[in-house]
Amino acid sequence: MSARVAEGLRAEGLEGEHAGPFTLAVPPGDCLAITGPSGAGKSLLLRMVADLVPSRGRVWLDGVERSAIAAPAWRRRVAYGAAEPGWWRERVGEHFATLPEAQARRLGLPVDVFARRVAECSTGERARLALLRLLALRPPVLLLDEPTGALDGESALGAEALIADALRAGAAAILVTHSPDQAMRLGTARAQVRAGRMEPA
Repeated sequence: MSARVAEGLRAEGLEGEHAGPFTLAVPPGDCLAITGPSGAGKSLLLRMVADLVPSRGRVWLDGVERSAIAAPAWRRRVAYGAAEPGWWRERVGEHFATLPEAQARRLGLPVDVFARRVAECSTGERARLALLRLLALRPPVLLLDEPTGALDGESALGAEALIADALRAGAAAILVTHSPDQAMRLGTARAQVRAGRMEPA
């Protein structure tokens, strides 16, 4: 039997109570960058794709429908990075199977950051660590909700570089951002969400 060809992420008629329907396709290596006003439904779209909230419609990963994949397995492969990520263990390093020290240095994080308590890290440090935690999973699909919203300009560019590396390695991504410049830098396709509907950017 031949190996399944990677097709990336596809959704048709995806809708929830307050947003949609959304139809989209993001091939491997591509990034759909979504902008739009606060409260328009951008984050809700990501959460529906990740199967974190009730939704109607159909979603596929590499040609396999979401309904055919157990929810925990789907969420490992279609990985959602929340704008305000949660932390469930006391120390940073306990959230990683292998410490991504080289990537941490690229983000300007101190060498001792993995030994710290999460509560001792600044908001910007936690944002960069959350991105590292998501990328460490090496999921086929990244759902990124304002991944650099808490970062200064230099740190944001460093985070963008790591996201670009993941895209070059074959990941597909949907990026929600309030930065038109970031959408231009990372997005191979761009769209806006307004009042729960998607339209070309």
